[in-house]
Amino acid sequence: MNPSLKIFLLDAYALIYRAYYAFIKNPRINSKGQNTSAILGFVNTLEEVLERERPTHIGVAFDPHGPTFRHEAYPAYKAQRESTPEDIKLSVPIIRQILEAYRIPILEVPGFEADDVIGTLATQASAMGLDTYMMTPDKDYGQLVDDHARMYRPKHSGGFEVMGPEEVKAKYGLSSTRQVIDMLGLMGDASDNIPGCPGVGEKTAQKLLTEFSDIDQLLAHTDRLKGALKRKVEENRESIVFSRFLATIRTDVPLKLDLPSLAVKEPDLEALRGLYEDLEFRTLLNRMTARRAANSAAAIEGPTSVRKPSPTPSQLELFTHQTQASEVAHQTPTSEAMPAQQKARQLSLFDQAATGGEAPTVQGASGGPEISLFSPDGSGDAENAILAAFDEAKVRYHLVETQEQRAEILQKLLTAETLSLDTETTDTEPMRAELVGISLSVSEGEAYYLPVPPDRQGAEDVVKQMRPLFENPHSLKVGQNIKYDMVVLSQYGVEVQGPLFDTMIAHYVLQPELRHNMDYLAEIYLHYRTIHIDELIGPRGKDQKNMRDLPPKEVYNYACEDADITLRLYHILDAILRQKGAYALFSDVEMPLVPVLARLEANGVRLDTDALKQISQQLTDRLGQIEQDIYRLAGSPFNIASPRQVGEVLFDRLHIIEKAKRTKTGQYVTSEEVLESLRNRHPIVDHILDHRGLKKLLGTYVDALPQLINPRTGRVHTSFNQAVTATGRLSSSNPNLQNIPVRDADGKEIRKAFVADPDCAFFSADYSQIELRIMAHLSGDTDMIEAFRSGHDIHAATAAKIHHVDIGDVTSEMRRKAKTANFGIIYGISAFGLAERMGVSRKEAKELIDGYFATYPRVKAYMDACISQARERGYVETLLGRKRYLPDILSRNATVRGYAERNAINAPIQGSAADIIKIAMARIHQRMLAYNLKAKMILQVHDELNFSVPLSEKDVIQHIVIEEMEQAYPLLVPLKADFGWGKSWLEAH
Repeated sequence: MNPSLKIFLLDAYALIYRAYYAFIKNPRINSKGQNTSAILGFVNTLEEVLERERPTHIGVAFDPHGPTFRHEAYPAYKAQRESTPEDIKLSVPIIRQILEAYRIPILEVPGFEADDVIGTLATQASAMGLDTYMMTPDKDYGQLVDDHARMYRPKHSGGFEVMGPEEVKAKYGLSSTRQVIDMLGLMGDASDNIPGCPGVGEKTAQKLLTEFSDIDQLLAHTDRLKGALKRKVEENRESIVFSRFLATIRTDVPLKLDLPSLAVKEPDLEALRGLYEDLEFRTLLNRMTARRAANSAAAIEGPTSVRKPSPTPSQLELFTHQTQASEVAHQTPTSEAMPAQQKARQLSLFDQAATGGEAPTVQGASGGPEISLFSPDGSGDAENAILAAFDEAKVRYHLVETQEQRAEILQKLLTAETLSLDTETTDTEPMRAELVGISLSVSEGEAYYLPVPPDRQGAEDVVKQMRPLFENPHSLKVGQNIKYDMVVLSQYGVEVQGPLFDTMIAHYVLQPELRHNMDYLAEIYLHYRTIHIDELIGPRGKDQKNMRDLPPKEVYNYACEDADITLRLYHILDAILRQKGAYALFSDVEMPLVPVLARLEANGVRLDTDALKQISQQLTDRLGQIEQDIYRLAGSPFNIASPRQVGEVLFDRLHIIEKAKRTKTGQYVTSEEVLESLRNRHPIVDHILDHRGLKKLLGTYVDALPQLINPRTGRVHTSFNQAVTATGRLSSSNPNLQNIPVRDADGKEIRKAFVADPDCAFFSADYSQIELRIMAHLSGDTDMIEAFRSGHDIHAATAAKIHHVDIGDVTSEMRRKAKTANFGIIYGISAFGLAERMGVSRKEAKELIDGYFATYPRVKAYMDACISQARERGYVETLLGRKRYLPDILSRNATVRGYAERNAINAPIQGSAADIIKIAMARIHQRMLAYNLKAKMILQVHDELNFSVPLSEKDVIQHIVIEEMEQAYPLLVPLKADFGWGKSWLEAH
């Protein structure tokens, strides 16, 4: 038998569940409303294995329908598990179809689990001297590992972990891989409802097996045990033996290893194309097309390997990276803040979800014939069979290079009611970018590209000549992420004027959780594949060209297409916004905010770098002292930045708790949430948390911010992202100034470095408890409304009502707990979650929740109504009609459904707060322009606005800002804005 054969056996459901839950906070939804997370993650994992490992043989094992022999022997087996999420149930048949298209056999035997099927085949292969890789995150497979059969485990940090006998033994502290069965028999397995021996965890099981070798020897010599452990083992003999039976993976399933049927075969590309097109897996379609082309070339040139190494980063690394994403803002990747040469053109590996439908046909300019970019040549190319591509014969794209040509175009376009514009630049950051060219379109199928000279004066001359076009207050300006173009043009003396329509934001309003880049929108709405940037400047990396490196003749079709396609998308999205009743939110809230954010980004904020240096030195000194304290408490130095080593110190060396939580890979969980819950167990935990906090402050802000100062302006210019969060909140990036910690003294200290301009004061205005005020309005709770209307401290008022005392008798501790309840309960926090957050028992937390709802009964009624409405409609809305779609609200899986229910309560409140401050920002901006004020709005951080204000304008700015914030939207309770003045952000806030 050929020893070079390489067999891969995949545990289907283990990988499917892993894929689904990796995306649980950021699901991949396509235009049909279909959750494709499980399918996409599984396929990318499969592709990664095929490309990286190049197996010669492969099979995918599924659990069968109906009970297995374990269920028959033990009806409670896995009985505690939640129902399979509906999206997984719907995904499995499609995954099976995809495997059939890959021509990969599906392995399934009635009465036996996938583990048993894989165990049987791996055992047979090992007996034949063949190398087999069992792909699963399940530790149970460790019992099957031998010199030829290895575990192939996806790692949470990306990539794979290959485990042979030595690795398994080292990981679990065993002397034999077969002891994995005994270990599971002793400690049980909560995920499978295997009981084991009560009170015996992994560490105790390892010690017992070190001494007794296996369960049989242990039970035969229980006289050598002592105390409670002896009693537990003797009282649970039958449970231990039975648990070992349940944990044993069978290797005698009636199934024979059939190597020819497992041999890797060329996929059915046409079948895959149909499946991926239906699922809207654009990146996989493109990859498949490239493979088809490569295979065709190989057929001409001669035989070669069917699968070539992927030149791209590990797909699984990208996939698993999603599990690390923060849930704070429910962020979805978009093309926000990219330059014109790249903005809205980057399709990530997972950019598979979007809105769409049939490809529309749009009437040509001036009511002329319909113009189509679709290529009808029937060449048979798979990509063209799916999406139309650029065809020079179908469009009128013009390169405009001379002053005379620009003058002619200016006169032609000045009278147009709608102007689509786009800029080509040298940088992703608009305040660092230099203009390379401008593209314009006023009628579909026709566009103009105006390159600008590389020297600054020459570029300014071109922009100045076209300035009347951009500053025409009567024409509608259309763009994709038009804020970027506005910021770039502002650096050349142009303030884009007139009404705006941003196609990226239009789609964001319609489908906030989907993707919004232009490439993607063109594929979904126009069934058209745009010219991709890497076709011009090459793939990302050190050898990638700059747009300025290319002559205009190589750029103009690409650039003209930007403006043309954006104009086409405008006509379609404008109609959909009106049809869906979303136009008011788009036109009255989102579009007026665009020029505000453009000005905000261009203004930037000044930093006191000397203050940051001083803070850096102070924090570094403290960090060194904390490290020494940690080493002293641990007994020796170790890598504090390593979660693995931290876990080993806390749980193996110091034993601060007996049963520490582990990841699926067996590593101890040492997340901030876990360590917070262990603060009182050992003083070292406090020090580790402090160490992490200081390291983050130093690396993310204190030492990083000075490096981000723009050398031309001397300021930091963050990008405010309007189409990222599903709730409607703004986010910021490069740098993210909205995540600067403010609860502790160290975080607050960073704000000292944000200062006003010379001869100006720093002014900060912040909504007071806006989300609670919105809850009072939405719920109509009379007691909560009265508390706000009377001007009482809402937290003290809540504490007084819960504890039945006068408000003057409320203690600071009572108020603290009421504050936690106010902000936690309205977002659906459970008694367990509230207990963890407050550091109290679950009983006390439940009593507090019960008391809260007794105090504010209509709050509970409102929360129930939100969930009920979401179940009926599939979405919830803010006060201004912003929708949050919740497809999992009807899930039978409690975890999935609970997440959707919390969002049903959270989204209307948080989204309404976001809408209100956006309205306030736009109105403040307009009044500042009307009064020709020199003050600058420089930062927006959640519910807070910050300004640099000349001393002579202090009174008028304070009046305008507070008035507009407090009158932004009429509620049943008054909106209130607190404010402060100072030399720095810290002093003002």
